[in-house]
Amino acid sequence: MNFALGFKPPSAGSSGPGAGRGATMENLEKQLICPVCLEIFSKPVVILPCQHNLCRKCANDIFQSANPQWQSRGSSSITASGGRFRCPSCRHEVVLDRHGVYGLQRNLLVENILDLYRQHESTRLVDMKPEPQQQQHLMCDDHDEEKINIYCLSCQTPTCSMCKVFGKHKDCDVAPLSSVYIRQKTELSDGIATLVATNDHIQAVISQMEESCRSIEENGKRTGEKLANSFDILVAILEERKQELVGLIAKQQDDKLKHVRCLIRQHHDDLEGAVTLVESAIQLMEEPHMPLFIQNAKVILEKMTETARASDIERPELGFESMSHFSIDTDDLAVMLMNIDFSSGDDEEEDLEEGEEESELDLRY
Repeated sequence: MNFALGFKPPSAGSSGPGAGRGATMENLEKQLICPVCLEIFSKPVVILPCQHNLCRKCANDIFQSANPQWQSRGSSSITASGGRFRCPSCRHEVVLDRHGVYGLQRNLLVENILDLYRQHESTRLVDMKPEPQQQQHLMCDDHDEEKINIYCLSCQTPTCSMCKVFGKHKDCDVAPLSSVYIRQKTELSDGIATLVATNDHIQAVISQMEESCRSIEENGKRTGEKLANSFDILVAILEERKQELVGLIAKQQDDKLKHVRCLIRQHHDDLEGAVTLVESAIQLMEEPHMPLFIQNAKVILEKMTETARASDIERPELGFESMSHFSIDTDDLAVMLMNIDFSSGDDEEEDLEEGEEESELDLRY
């Protein structure tokens, strides 16, 4: 069905498209009211973590009232680096990041619905405005003098009364164009309301998953720090024990060196005395006078006898220099350290309602 745009004087008693606006559109309008300014939302519209919507300007006004210490960074815009305020609808506390209210997510679906709503309202107001001379109508392409006033249910297209009586739609089922218009507009309004409810649900799920991402990051960081701290403690214990064992080895080394060096000094002194005695005996062998020789030889012989009796040299026992008794077996310990793993947290309790996880890092050896 083709139809052209023409002009037809309005008939008495005709009703405009605005007459089809039902209770659904009124309910939708109530859903688009900001709880702060009590006006239709003004863009940009932000959605809070509790899933309630606010004009960003209204959210900024509430934030400034709750946080008077934050100053604006410009003549007309406020960019607060953190802070919090409460939702005016449910009193849920909203915690802002360093971007302030500009860090809140925009509800683009609500903004699109606002555009559609305002466009519908503009059309309705235009349709309701009286026209003193002529009203614009769509005219039938097959019957120039007939306006489009019925809807062919069989062909799913608008048409005129002449097409139903004499034309190609005479065997089709038809309905008044205004009733079809009201019905489809009501269906569209219901669809918009359903889409808004679906969007709220999806937005709630997204917010929950974003909160899960933040919890995963925080828990991973905290658990990693606990793990690193546990290994640092193990390293400190090993380092302390290493120093103790190395100290024992160093002490025994010093004791053995002290004993052996003492023996060396003692035997060195005995050797010097023996060398001196030999030199004296050699000189005495050249003594030409027998009385002096006999007298001095007796003294030297007595010293030689004493030296011979003391010639039993003391020396360290066999294996005295060995330090092998200080060896340790670290193979089993190394295998145990290599097999360190996480133990199952059967007794771990998590407080999901408060968003906090109370867990202790448990390492299994």
